[in-house]
Amino acid sequence: MKITTLPPLALCFLLSVHVLSARFHPSAEHDGPNGGVGSDGGGGGSSSIIFATLGRSDYAFDIFALPTRPDRSPKPADEVKLTDGNSVNFNGHFPSLSPAASSSLLALSPDQTPPSLHVIYVTERNGSSSIYYDAVYDGDGGGAEGSPRRRSALEAAPPRVQVPLVGSGTSVISMKDRPSLSGENLIYVSTHEDTGVPRTSWAAVYSTDVRTGSTRRLTPYGAADYSPAVSPSGAWTAVASYGAGAAWGGEVEELATDVYVFLTRDGSQRAKVVEHGGWPCWVDDTTLFFHRRGDDGWWSVYKATLPSRGPISTESVVTERVTPPGVHAFTPATSPGNKEFIAVATRRPGSSYRHIELFDLVKNEYRELTQHVSPNAHHFNPFISPDSGRVGYHRCRGDDNGRDTQSPHLLLENLQSPVPGLSLFRIDGSFPSFSPAGDRIAYVNMPGVYVVDRDGSNQREVYSGMAFSSSWDPVRRGVIYTSTGPTFATESTEVDVISINVDDVDKLGVKRLTTSGKNNAFPAPSPDGKWIVFRSGRSGHKNLYIMDAVKGEEGGLYRLTDGPWSDTMCNWSPDGEWIAFASDREDPGSGSFSLYLIHPNGTGLRKLIQSGSLGRANHPYFSPGWEEHSVYIGLCSSIS
Repeated sequence: MKITTLPPLALCFLLSVHVLSARFHPSAEHDGPNGGVGSDGGGGGSSSIIFATLGRSDYAFDIFALPTRPDRSPKPADEVKLTDGNSVNFNGHFPSLSPAASSSLLALSPDQTPPSLHVIYVTERNGSSSIYYDAVYDGDGGGAEGSPRRRSALEAAPPRVQVPLVGSGTSVISMKDRPSLSGENLIYVSTHEDTGVPRTSWAAVYSTDVRTGSTRRLTPYGAADYSPAVSPSGAWTAVASYGAGAAWGGEVEELATDVYVFLTRDGSQRAKVVEHGGWPCWVDDTTLFFHRRGDDGWWSVYKATLPSRGPISTESVVTERVTPPGVHAFTPATSPGNKEFIAVATRRPGSSYRHIELFDLVKNEYRELTQHVSPNAHHFNPFISPDSGRVGYHRCRGDDNGRDTQSPHLLLENLQSPVPGLSLFRIDGSFPSFSPAGDRIAYVNMPGVYVVDRDGSNQREVYSGMAFSSSWDPVRRGVIYTSTGPTFATESTEVDVISINVDDVDKLGVKRLTTSGKNNAFPAPSPDGKWIVFRSGRSGHKNLYIMDAVKGEEGGLYRLTDGPWSDTMCNWSPDGEWIAFASDREDPGSGSFSLYLIHPNGTGLRKLIQSGSLGRANHPYFSPGWEEHSVYIGLCSSIS
């Protein structure tokens, strides 16, 4: 997997999913025989959504560890895998266990022998994230540090957290992140609690007693907190946050968060200590490290020194840069009382990969770790053991180059849904769409357009060129529309809308419908099958046009929107009255898109979703039951 984004703040693969496209269909009540959408039609009023997740089938994260010994560079035999290779495991933590906490965790385990290592981490299983605790024991051989084998695994916090707003017995689907253990309390981020305010973040920090399951919210209502870190004494917790009443403004490369601290026991005495920073960690109760992008453009780690007495605020906290420019350094990790080194993820100039390195706080120099073990793999989010002897991180499981050679790739994956009667299916592809009858699915692999039966069988390629987006003709059976040409291209790039007759048994009928070649893309047919709305850059700007669905431009062309901005990713409502689309017209070229509606005759333009209040709103798609006024959209959200 190649990830080219430099900053650590907008990586949607950690907690939040970047839905490239989502398509809705009244469909089966039960799953198909191969994990696909079932085959009993629309019985029982059930429905299905099929969607793609950016890179989900490839990254296959597991948590690994290397020794920090200063006398030599690590070897591949030194690396140990701490998690079980099941699903996706990331953002680990080596807890510093008190005797009481150790007894509580072991009491939950069928094997109560004291382990060599404890690791707490986030795992995604059945499409929902949970926090797990693994007890890892040394084996009989292996590398210099032994070969830990996983003896027991259990959930350190229940997958269901009971709160007053959740009905009894209801399964709560939520995201979890950045767990750490303080005494007998697990501190973590969760999104299980509805804020009650539309289009606001549900991310908040909670504390769960691992003995009783009793849970307390530490984040004040009206605020969203990320990346909690507990101080060595357990007294304080630091978070990245937008603060009360603020929200993510749609930024991607660098989140505009600040660092706050509060008392771990109840969330009180909350104070902002750093403006412009994220991913905090403690070395002692008055010293924080965090990352930010400096004015010189380099991501670096900074240190914040809090006063030992008196009020805490941005005025009383002293900050200084720790890592020098020239190497991007982010997601710092510390261990209690360790004033000698920190661990960081780096991106060096000329390198395509993130690696874990130690930064010597005395000599002010880096020491490479994972470059010696898996040079051609990404490594993320280091964490250090309490004795400073190991550094953990997550990377793609597999061979030394980070390729996943162990996990089966599911074409269709049935995920747990939070809505009764609504099934969720993730496809190993992009831009999926159901056929009108619901019996087939079209998707793209960039390159290539594919069609597969709803149960995942009979996969076949119907177009071999580079293509993106897919939509089925609602009237002419077997006809798919897509756009072929380079992706994320300029207005003048040659991209055209084509139709593909996948049911032509003699030869696939591919017809080019646009003739200008000026970035014509994202076609969507009208419900009567007569027209196609699409975006085109033929005027020098990406605006919306409508053309004949069969003859293309030659059968008639009508301009729907006009302006020096980008209108794109359009979709027709089932009743034919509205076209939904994404646009950056409020801030052209910013990359921040909002969602709009317009009638096919060009009247009635109105904004539906503001980007700043909901992130990047892209790829709208109407549900078949338009009388319920449902529009499904793809969102990109981030973590600091």
